[in-house]
Amino acid sequence: MSTEGQSEQDSSPSALSLEERESLWIYSLHFWTPGTKERPAHISYLCGTWYEMDSKLSQRKHFESDELSRMPEKEKGQNGDEQIVAEILGRRFSPSLITTRAWERFHFVGHEIEITEATDSYGAVVWPSALVLCHFLETNVNSYSMADKNVIEIGAGTGLVSIVASFLGAHVTATDLPELLGNLQYNVFRNTKMRCKQQPQVKELFWGADLEEKFPKSSCQFDYILAADVVYHHPYLDELLLTFDHLCKDNTIILWAMRFRLEKENQFVDRFQKLFGLEVISDFPSLNITLFKAKRRRRVKCSPVGC
Repeated sequence: MSTEGQSEQDSSPSALSLEERESLWIYSLHFWTPGTKERPAHISYLCGTWYEMDSKLSQRKHFESDELSRMPEKEKGQNGDEQIVAEILGRRFSPSLITTRAWERFHFVGHEIEITEATDSYGAVVWPSALVLCHFLETNVNSYSMADKNVIEIGAGTGLVSIVASFLGAHVTATDLPELLGNLQYNVFRNTKMRCKQQPQVKELFWGADLEEKFPKSSCQFDYILAADVVYHHPYLDELLLTFDHLCKDNTIILWAMRFRLEKENQFVDRFQKLFGLEVISDFPSLNITLFKAKRRRRVKCSPVGC
């Protein structure tokens, strides 16, 4: 019950769950240009103390697997996924020394992958959904072979998923916004040059914009569309749906790892299912992450946004 004397602390960002604060942190980045001297006051309010928020997210990313391993035996198994989650998160190796650049090392497909990150952009950080998708690709090569397949990753971010798909033999196109392409290209080429059968490409992609011009349906035939954590509190969900619809052929398989946060973002799944048949491949309650497989539905033509 709301009262006039309710304390300010009860309504402050610090009173929110870490998942809610993470979503607000991501959302706030849409309204702040990294590199400016001052951020708007409402961003500081939404996120609490910026450093504190970033620090807590970083701590959780780096130490979730340690926390799982330290749990008493009687507390383990509550969600039934603790062992596999520890295995997935254990593929990340953080630097032991503080350096002038933010980076982490990962181990997939028999390779060490070094990823440069940037904490001032939500798209330049490796989120747990990417690790889930990488682990799935590595451990399911018989059922979902990447070898010689045409693969596109949307919202590639740091490029980790695209790099793993390249190591597995795919013809990969890694895509993201222009401001992320420099770091994405650096990570992709640094880790795959002379190490992959097929050298991956890096291309600009604004969701929903100039799709036919940059990815013409007549020549772009993708066997797989990969996506990790592309649904969160941002204003481009309609454009994201249009992009899925444009890139997906009747035989294209979408592999999509999604972190469930707030209800508004989750509603996207209902809209997505009107265009695509959706199947849960794996579920990780400890991380609030679900891995989906999707294929285009046979349907009467209609507008993707209006369906």
